Amino acid sequence: MENCLFCKIISGEIPSQKVYENEYVYAFRDINPQAPVHVLVIPKKHVSSLDDTAGSTDTELAECLRAIRVIAAHENLAGGYRVVSNCGDDACQSVHHLHFHILGGRKMAEQMA
Repeated sequence: MENCLFCKIISGEIPSQKVYENEYVYAFRDINPQAPVHVLVIPKKHVSSLDDTAGSTDTELAECLRAIRVIAAHENLAGGYRVVSNCGDDACQSVHHLHFHILGGRKMAEQMA
């Protein structure tokens, strides 16, 4: 998508601190981390949110989840981590490109709200 921030990061137009990449997925460190480890995992194919996945293959979607496991291991998050995907404006999805936040490196709060 032409004006999508994350599409520009994938293409290299906007710099990022890459953590992981394969044919389907790109992952990078969040510029405003909410935890000691805060990595964003995004599909390379533009998908606006989980509500927009009808045109995605099972492989494209599964690779996001597989990447999360690999990244968590690489980041030494053996004690646990949180995965969050905001979907839509009411959930405060600020970039309308499907993405998963990996949060870890500390004990997470019990309450998620």
